Amino acid sequence: YRGAPALEARMREIPGLVQVNGDLRLASPRVTVDIDRERAAALQTSPLAVEEAHYTAYGSRQISTISAPEDQYQVILELRPEDRRDPGALSLLHVRSATGRLVPLEGLARIGRSVGPLSVNHAGQLPAVNISFDLRPGAALGEAVGAIEAAAAQVLPATVTTRFPGAAQAFRDAMKDLLLLLGMSILVIYVVLGILYESFAHPFTILTALPFAGFGALVTLLAFRTELSLYAFVGIVMLVGLVKKNGIMMVDFAIEAQRAGRSPREAIHEASLVRFRPIMMTTLAALMGTLPIALGLGAGAESRRPLGLAVVGGLVFSQFLTLYVTPVFYVWMERLRSPRAARAPSEAAPTPVPSLVQGSAQPEGGPVDRPLAAPK
Repeated sequence: YRGAPALEARMREIPGLVQVNGDLRLASPRVTVDIDRERAAALQTSPLAVEEAHYTAYGSRQISTISAPEDQYQVILELRPEDRRDPGALSLLHVRSATGRLVPLEGLARIGRSVGPLSVNHAGQLPAVNISFDLRPGAALGEAVGAIEAAAAQVLPATVTTRFPGAAQAFRDAMKDLLLLLGMSILVIYVVLGILYESFAHPFTILTALPFAGFGALVTLLAFRTELSLYAFVGIVMLVGLVKKNGIMMVDFAIEAQRAGRSPREAIHEASLVRFRPIMMTTLAALMGTLPIALGLGAGAESRRPLGLAVVGGLVFSQFLTLYVTPVFYVWMERLRSPRAARAPSEAAPTPVPSLVQGSAQPEGGPVDRPLAAPK
């Protein structure tokens, strides 16, 4: 009762919220009876006896039944109607103790007056207060939920818990599941690439462009003042499949060049030059396909526009960095995986050359030089 009005007042100060209302109405008069248990024990009176006395006075206690020739009448024990409406009549009640004596109620309890709710709402088995709100035009639901959680942490005591029903709870559940979906998609792609290349390093090199794509998507949404909605998150998941193809093109070509005898640095440099045209073609094709969605063209495009903005922003930002970042990570991974194979040809160990050694045998005709092993 103290925390809900304080939280409601704090929520009214949040800029993105309007029509903040709570269902708690503390306007019903109440009379409280606080039993002094030590005093009651000294007078040999139990709290149950106090409750029984109140039920007898204000409840519907049936004490007998009068049987008539044609009907039966229930005998209900209660106070007079004028005394039932007068809170001062509580001071006239007496409670019977264990010894049989009547003890005044005022000697056992403290009688006070206050206000309370007309009815008590419950969530499950716990009393609850529902506070509803709407969003201002252009306000994001995620920001509003975060602001409410921060206000609840400052205002409410530790014994009061909060939870979001309705659209806010659906938004939180959707975002939680989407983060799990994004992590599982990256994990599955890493496992598939690891099986394909039989290496732990090459899949990591291919996926190095994903953080830049995600950063570009978020910056684009922020620049266009668009919230991270469900469609925008689906666009970020799409970027995982669109961006990794650049790394696959370069790494696959570099592995084949390295098997042909080139060093990792020469192999990835040649891969960047040769694969530049197909990388640009595939990226431009994806951009042209999602650009109408990002521009908001067509019926109902307002809901799909965050998806297009996320895809276009992530592709453009990652495209400028993939040709620089992926080769660097490829060389680094090759150095960690095989330091000797990653060295440049100038740094490699010199190849032994067969040499002629003077023979020990001297046939007729004088000493001659003969090779011990002739190279093929």
